[in-house]
Amino acid sequence: MVFSLFKWLVVFGFVCIHPFHVSTTEINHNAKDKILEISCRIFTDDFESILEKNYKTKADLTHPKDKNAADKMVSDYINRHLQLKADNQPMNLSYLGFEIDHDAVYAYLQVENIVSVKKIEVDDSILHDLFSDQIGIIHVIVGGNRQSTKLDYPDTNASFTFQ
Repeated sequence: MVFSLFKWLVVFGFVCIHPFHVSTTEINHNAKDKILEISCRIFTDDFESILEKNYKTKADLTHPKDKNAADKMVSDYINRHLQLKADNQPMNLSYLGFEIDHDAVYAYLQVENIVSVKKIEVDDSILHDLFSDQIGIIHVIVGGNRQSTKLDYPDTNASFTFQ
């Protein structure tokens, strides 16, 4: 019993010392509005660290002094590290904004005029320029059908096909 408890304490201690580096991207095809709705969930402290590193300025997304400057950094970073193709056509992502929810930043984007889609290709390198153990979880929903995958660093590409 004592050994079993000790084993779990060691595992718990390792997890606390070595945090997981995960971001999640969800892509939903809203057929009614003909839009690809995209959200990216990134841990706030990690996201602020990479924004500070890349843009050489303090990044406080929870209480930004200049919301427009924060939006510009978030938009630029996401657009450089997330690319989509729908039915083999590159998509231009329109940035909508971000919000903080507990310990995470949710960035919202969209692509308009997507009547239907059979194949979505994703190139996701979010936080790859900060962590060599970054994991990207991607969920894609088309016609109510959900497909998901996990990308382990250095992998950045995933493809989803729907009927």
